[in-house]
Amino acid sequence: MTGLYDDPMRQPAAEPYWNTNVARHPGILRSVPEGCGDALDVGCGDGLLARKIAGRAQHVTGIDRSPEMISRAREPTAGNPQLTFIEGDFLTAELPRAEYDFVCSVTTIHHMDFEAALVRMRDLLRPGGTMVVVGLAREASVAEWAVLIAAAPVVRITKVLRRARGPQGMPVADPQMSYGQVRAAARRLLPGVRYRRHVLRRYSLTWEKPAR
Repeated sequence: MTGLYDDPMRQPAAEPYWNTNVARHPGILRSVPEGCGDALDVGCGDGLLARKIAGRAQHVTGIDRSPEMISRAREPTAGNPQLTFIEGDFLTAELPRAEYDFVCSVTTIHHMDFEAALVRMRDLLRPGGTMVVVGLAREASVAEWAVLIAAAPVVRITKVLRRARGPQGMPVADPQMSYGQVRAAARRLLPGVRYRRHVLRRYSLTWEKPAR
């Protein structure tokens, strides 16, 4: 399985906190296009990733339906015109169509209708823009369970060594789709999407919207 997973121990330690979501931040940041104008973080939580993206984009919008999370996101960025945080439902919120150079989401899409959320992200993306979705899925096949069992010791050790924790009050939900179902739906809706399964129980979808 060489090349399938990133090495979790290579992640930088200089974080206000670390967990298996934060472990994916470096890869997401590498995907932000050069000269990025507007970026959107779907399910932004306390705004940690959005603040990082602000170092690579002119403006970042974070949206989350949790009032507590949005309140935390706004506190350290009050008065910063580069960051906007919206409390609302991503599927129904008023957002500019085809205006974002970069759209990302970390472990949020399983809280929503997967296909509806993926289509909306696709539609909000500007032609030539990039989308990165990091998500959770469930094991449904013998091969998927084998990968989980093989990776379990690495996951446990990494969490202990990195003192994994996250912001209190973060909404949680169990994923309903399997890895295979996620991969199939993403390939149907996003032709050419790059799917990867990561060792710390995450998958990622990376897609570039065709330029007109």
